[in-house]
Amino acid sequence: MTEAKIEAKAEARIDPRAIELCVRCGTCRSVCPAFEVLGWESRNTRGRIMVVKALQEGLAPDSDVLDSLNTCTTCGICAAKCPAGANPPVIVQEARRSLVSKGVMTEAQSGFRAKVNESGNTFGEKADRLGWLPDRSSLKDKSDYVYFVGCLDSYRYPEVAKKTFALLKRFGVTLLPDEVCCGSPLVRTGSEASGLVDKNLGQIKKIGAKTVITGCAGCYSALKKDYPPEFEVLSVPEFLAEHLSELDLNRLDITVTYHDPCHLGRHNGIFDPPREVIKAICRLEEMRTSRENARCCGGGGGVRAGYPDLSLEIARRRLLEVPPGVDAIVSCCPLCIRNLRDAGSKIEVIDLVDLVARAIRSR
Repeated sequence: MTEAKIEAKAEARIDPRAIELCVRCGTCRSVCPAFEVLGWESRNTRGRIMVVKALQEGLAPDSDVLDSLNTCTTCGICAAKCPAGANPPVIVQEARRSLVSKGVMTEAQSGFRAKVNESGNTFGEKADRLGWLPDRSSLKDKSDYVYFVGCLDSYRYPEVAKKTFALLKRFGVTLLPDEVCCGSPLVRTGSEASGLVDKNLGQIKKIGAKTVITGCAGCYSALKKDYPPEFEVLSVPEFLAEHLSELDLNRLDITVTYHDPCHLGRHNGIFDPPREVIKAICRLEEMRTSRENARCCGGGGGVRAGYPDLSLEIARRRLLEVPPGVDAIVSCCPLCIRNLRDAGSKIEVIDLVDLVARAIRSR
């Protein structure tokens, strides 16, 4: 916490009707990835809703309250399974926002917010965000399409950014000249992101883009839900699936499995496009849980930054669901890819764009 003990009461401004939808049945206990690891009632969905209710009734938040709320990955499987129709990730996110607005947050939240606001990215990097693209002569000032790269591919996976842009620029796609973080990491952890949104939005408007394409599930969710509805948002797999006939792909004699990112799949219903692209290239064998039922990688909701041990243990448990004999794990989110790799996957974990590039290169 930013102080040893927060004495002031912080009332979570949540619609009480949203909380009362929870009938305490405990269905969420069987699917919550954090609860499976930690085992405490306050670390599962039902317990978190009870904590938020107590905040509304005057509970003064302490470190236990913050740990309860901030160990949620916001994966949304609880909402997908809830028989009463409750939406716990929204409740948790709003509770975080209410507490942060009163200065009640963990040191990790505070440091993360400062880093993003100071640098415009989640890593505090001062380097050129477009450093992966030394030749920018082909960038257009005006275009109907913009590729929003995101922090992870800009700074940690520049080869994926290169490959993605090489595919997309065939179709007239350009880049934002001064892209900053989409704002998702701040919004999910309770902070304000309007400055980041405004900076990106101004550039999108100046370019005249009608469609923004992104290869990051978190960026996709933010652009879709946290920005004004002034442009269409497409994920890279959606765009590629729409243009499969134009990609001239070669079949590869391999078998892969696919990890559904929570913010692309469960939160936004993007299940078929990545599978269509994969099946156009090679054999696909599903993980033990997939689509709406897919387990979380453990990276989202600020958990990777605030609770790295928990995050990686959730990822290790996801890796247990990989079918035997596959050649690679494919996903469409750099945070999922990072977490699964860092959790010690013995099987190669790659981006969908990596797979597409191999199919093109094999010709």
